[in-house]
Amino acid sequence: QVQLVESGGGLVHAGGSLRLSCAAFERTFSSYAMAWFRQAPGKEREFVAVIRRSGESTYYAESVKGRFTITRDFAKNTVYLQMNSLKPEDTAVYYCAADRQYPVVVAMEYDYWGRGTQVTVSS
Repeated sequence: QVQLVESGGGLVHAGGSLRLSCAAFERTFSSYAMAWFRQAPGKEREFVAVIRRSGESTYYAESVKGRFTITRDFAKNTVYLQMNSLKPEDTAVYYCAADRQYPVVVAMEYDYWGRGTQVTVSS
């Protein structure tokens, strides 16, 4: 069982930045590709970004490419999502997920999820 805990969400104005964190309470953190998804009210959960187990490769949704950056820190068992140039349409609950395969962009393929952190971008 992989326990994931997100933090760092909040309220920000359009054009601003936030950094989300996802702490993994798992000794084999390096065995998992880590991803971020988001879900806005009334919408399905959508893929945002994923990073390979080694951290050497990343993949992004087109809607966030060039604005968001996913990284991971093996010493802290943590994955980050740096979000810049935020837009109102980025408003959603952001979830961290773990899977042994890479790159997986379909939410239902992931076995492990955090509880999410709310990001609200005002116009």
